[in-house]
Amino acid sequence: MTKILVGKETDIDVKGSRIVRMGDKEIALFRLSDGEVLAVENKCPHKGGVLSEGMVCGSKVHCPLHDWRIDLHSGAVQAPDHGHVVTYEVEVDRSSGSIYLTLEGSL
Repeated sequence: MTKILVGKETDIDVKGSRIVRMGDKEIALFRLSDGEVLAVENKCPHKGGVLSEGMVCGSKVHCPLHDWRIDLHSGAVQAPDHGHVVTYEVEVDRSSGSIYLTLEGSL
């Protein structure tokens, strides 16, 4: 596993997102209203909508194409729709505000 510094908490507005590219992966980082930072693949499993452009409500993001709701903790699409997106482990250093992603394998 590889742990990579991808930015600072202050780089992401509350209820906002930021995109990072790791090799051929595009990952969306979201900062929830409680300050938690979560990361998922930046593509809805339905029609490939760009999740980083979606609206964050609680701990879910709404896909901007067809309003599919995706849980940012689990990656699960909410009923009545179905599917899953890849989630990534995020660590925030509270003293510095640095955000680290953990990726499987190496890049």
